[in-house]
Amino acid sequence: MDKLAAIAIGSNSPSGKGDSLATVISALVEIQRDIGQIVAVSRFFRTPAYPPGSGPEFVNAAALVASSMSAEEVLAALHRIEAAAGRTREIRWGARTLDLDLLILGDTVLPDRETQKAWMALPLEKQKQDAPDRLILPHPRIQDRGFVLIPLAEIAPAMVHPVTGLTVAEMVNALSKAEKATICPL
Repeated sequence: MDKLAAIAIGSNSPSGKGDSLATVISALVEIQRDIGQIVAVSRFFRTPAYPPGSGPEFVNAAALVASSMSAEEVLAALHRIEAAAGRTREIRWGARTLDLDLLILGDTVLPDRETQKAWMALPLEKQKQDAPDRLILPHPRIQDRGFVLIPLAEIAPAMVHPVTGLTVAEMVNALSKAEKATICPL
């Protein structure tokens, strides 16, 4: 049975596919081929690199994909698509040819609610140093990142975070005006 996967797509470094916009468009084609039917895609947005000062601006978007794959299978496919675009993981939060994040997959919570909540509450300094050794789902930073939420709100404002119970629209409303102002449609 298909579940709806919310996927964040970003690029701030050229790849063999072209500039960041071409790389994001190519990723959408590969997501459709490898993961499932794309049912919605947001507009493309220009956003500052995260954390601030860590590189050039990003092109970001979000997609909803109907997939029968498990969360681990979706993540593995996303990593293969990133690798095909030349993605390397040498510097945490460095420039990226392609960054694909599985944000939400239906009501799936992995590995469990307690672990998920612990990663959600991780202070920024620890986030810079620590990366999970397994899939944490929903993405533990979704509620904090306007560059993810604003594109996702265009296509899934009523989607509910399976741990917090907040909708994507409610999470966007909790962002600061200053953060929202930095995220501009292309």
